[in-house]
Amino acid sequence: MPNVHLTDQMHRYAQGQVDAGAYANLSEVVRAGLRLLMERDGARQFYALKGELEAAVQEAESGGFEEFDPVAYEPGVGSG
Repeated sequence: MPNVHLTDQMHRYAQGQVDAGAYANLSEVVRAGLRLLMERDGARQFYALKGELEAAVQEAESGGFEEFDPVAYEPGVGSG
């Protein structure tokens, strides 16, 4: 297991969480923090994708698109 170095303030806070009974040990506190970061990053990715989709919808609704012709993309069609 890797060593984790915390500032004094972080260590006091984490130890306070253990002392208060919120976590069994410092490793649990660190894992909880990492889980929160992972959730936040997942939310960030979600909102970035949501923004891209909203922009695409606006572009499509303003006429900034071409009609899709699935037949043109069938194998053997259009190949002279």
